[in-house]
Amino acid sequence: MAQRSDRDQKGSAGKNQGTSKDQRERMRDDMREVNRDRNRQERPRQQLSPQEREKLRRDIQDANRDLRR
Repeated sequence: MAQRSDRDQKGSAGKNQGTSKDQRERMRDDMREVNRDRNRQERPRQQLSPQEREKLRRDIQDANRDLRR
């Protein structure tokens, strides 16, 4: 029983002594930003051919028309 209560006390005290909820959230946001930046750098943008660009433009216009209905 004594060992169990020591473990329970450490567990609950450890949670309270750690980083606050706001700090964890900021850390998560920072890591998302870092990963987002890393993905942008690793994946170079592909240039679309004029035909692909025109098809994409038409597809977007069609989708917008459908949304308005």
